[in-house]
Amino acid sequence: MNQVRKQKFLIVGSILAGSIVTVGLLLVAFDKGLNAFITPTEIAEGKVNGSHNFRIGGMVKKGSLVRKGTGTQIEFIATDFNEDIPVVYTGVLPDLFREGQGVTADGHMDASGVFQADTVLAKHDENYMSKEVKAAMDAAEKKKTGKLATEGAHP
Repeated sequence: MNQVRKQKFLIVGSILAGSIVTVGLLLVAFDKGLNAFITPTEIAEGKVNGSHNFRIGGMVKKGSLVRKGTGTQIEFIATDFNEDIPVVYTGVLPDLFREGQGVTADGHMDASGVFQADTVLAKHDENYMSKEVKAAMDAAEKKKTGKLATEGAHP
């Protein structure tokens, strides 16, 4: 193999190796950064691997908000009106966070079935609900009314 051919081979090989490393790093970063949206009903149905971080969305159930200690540990229930999931968060809540309002939280499920939130986000005004949360809430409501209709149909 002559010198020019070796040099071209090394250049093409280096570009190919660099491209493979870049794609691999992008895939790893994407996998770690991917935060799927899950409803309380999907969690109750077992569609979640508790060891991974994910995003839960729904409404803060009225009467469920409890502040522990100095007020930075908060417990509440996230609901889609079909299933309820207990959530624990330590930190400062957004100003718009309150019972009966929409909420999304990032975190993971612990072994006892409690969602351990790393961040909590509240909707920004009374007329807004994200498309994901709205669609999930509507699907849960349809599933619930479908169950009630089928349960009532059997004697």
